[in-house]
Amino acid sequence: MTTSVSHDADLDTLTSAIARIRSNIERVIEGKPDVVSSALVVLLAEGHLLIEDVPGVGKTQLSKALAHSIDCTVRRIQFTPDLLPSDVTGVSVFNQNTREFEFRPGGVFANIVVGDEINRASPKTQSALLECMEERQVTVDNATYMLERPFMVIATQNPIEMEGTYTLPEAQRDRFMARVSVGYPVEAAEIAMLDAHTTVNPLDDLEPVTDAAELRKLFQIVGQVHVSAPVQRYVVALATATRKSAELHLGASPRATLHLMRAAKAMAAMAGRDYVLPDDIHTLARPVLTHRLLPSVESSMSGRTPGAILAGILAGVPVPEGSRA
Repeated sequence: MTTSVSHDADLDTLTSAIARIRSNIERVIEGKPDVVSSALVVLLAEGHLLIEDVPGVGKTQLSKALAHSIDCTVRRIQFTPDLLPSDVTGVSVFNQNTREFEFRPGGVFANIVVGDEINRASPKTQSALLECMEERQVTVDNATYMLERPFMVIATQNPIEMEGTYTLPEAQRDRFMARVSVGYPVEAAEIAMLDAHTTVNPLDDLEPVTDAAELRKLFQIVGQVHVSAPVQRYVVALATATRKSAELHLGASPRATLHLMRAAKAMAAMAGRDYVLPDDIHTLARPVLTHRLLPSVESSMSGRTPGAILAGILAGVPVPEGSRA
């Protein structure tokens, strides 16, 4: 009985904190509740978020609004063709006074790293993020530096068909827990934006509503969410189906399976539940898995997109009944 009461209190704490962050973000990004929810799920699941869309729809605004809502260190990296890996990770510089090399941290040394237009940098520079995104550490000149929790990369990118872009390597895409598209605003939201955003930038008035210490407590609460054996088997069945699909050259990795499970636990906690439903998995499969899938040559030539292929897989894998056992 005591444990149940404790769980309820923890979930109330989490839902209250998330409501504050959501309200803050929606002061900047109007009319996009699903996009905001996806960003909050990734935050709670300690993942990294990739925001892909055409220029000018609010990708950077969304990432900045999330970063400004948390009282922690924030760094912004503008990815350009001439950006160097050392600009991202840091570099050892010789100090003339001490006659020793000293490390000067790069842009990733922050709790939240906003990587703007990540696919405008070369693949070599993009790869500078691989170690820190997976292992929460940076290695420079044989010395390893740990990154503090929370650590989240929120990257924006333009569609690959836009000029001056490089395709993100598969290993890089696989490290992003979810990919979301902001999309164009509905008419009412765009009219409201014209009224509110032309005189003042709403980001200027945004105050933090939580801090790094509270976020670490929320991570612990998410970790306590229960996942039943049938739901675990459902997650693995979906991943296996992508690997066996004749329409896909590359299916979901084991890392993708873990990301899907962690995201589902975060979604359940945000809904005030201490257990994951199959519906959580079904809802999150698209944002978590689609960007990792590579269609076969035949599928690409016939115009089949990874999203359409995944939709067929989701329809074909049986959804388990029950959830709490």
